[in-house]
Amino acid sequence: MGFADQRFNVNLSILFTELPLLERPAAAAAAGFTAVELWWPWVDSPTPEQSELDALKKAIEDAGVQLTGLNFYAGQLPGPDRGALSIPGAESEKFRANIDVAADFAQSLDCKALNALYGNRVEGVDPAEQDTLALENLALAARAADRVGAILLIEALNKPESPLCPIVSAPKAVEIVDKVNEATGLGNAKFLMDLYHLSMNGEDLPSVIEQYASKTGHVQIADNPGRGAPGTGTLPLADLLDQLKKSGYEGWVGLEYKPGERPSAEAFEWLPAEARAAR
Repeated sequence: MGFADQRFNVNLSILFTELPLLERPAAAAAAGFTAVELWWPWVDSPTPEQSELDALKKAIEDAGVQLTGLNFYAGQLPGPDRGALSIPGAESEKFRANIDVAADFAQSLDCKALNALYGNRVEGVDPAEQDTLALENLALAARAADRVGAILLIEALNKPESPLCPIVSAPKAVEIVDKVNEATGLGNAKFLMDLYHLSMNGEDLPSVIEQYASKTGHVQIADNPGRGAPGTGTLPLADLLDQLKKSGYEGWVGLEYKPGERPSAEAFEWLPAEARAAR
């Protein structure tokens, strides 16, 4: 099986970032890919002008690629933030203002997965208060996702790089998934299994796949160490993806890795050109 048996999409918020946002979908298509995903592209604005949304939609459509995943507003990402929805005050309000904007944009491009990053712990704020707020906001996001026929993704990050984020293990992320599904009754919250983050946490990846493949709505990969392309580190990514497929996972695998000191178009030599277009 190996890599040739997967459905890959390219994350345009970490790859092709040497290009302006509106040129990235076409660059991914030129590299042979037919699907892309994005972090929320407007880090300073949860509610950008409609003209900006329309321009990105047109760039994706003109490139002939499918948008398969989109983050809700998550603050400065990349940067110091790890989400907004658990942070009382202005950031929570920005997240709420973004919910329908992001959901409607996803619907306009038939995107079926929306990722809600939890956010950091805030000094001087009771963690229980943050968790209560987070569940309220995640329930709102799950309902909006359901309205547009999408799933809500909840991702575990890694403690070394995100020491203030409380969602830094697969069991914790799945615990939140279960709480959201219990709160809404919709069942559309799913685990985002990022194999790089989980490996940085020292988790047993085959065991994680065995336990949680059935609750997984999306997978992302990068090698470790270095968060580079497959083959630049030591993770047996082809074997892990094979295990996921044998466990029943049939979704997308997001390429969320750093290209290194080279143009992004040169960072896909590990994947044969004929395996890049989704099947």
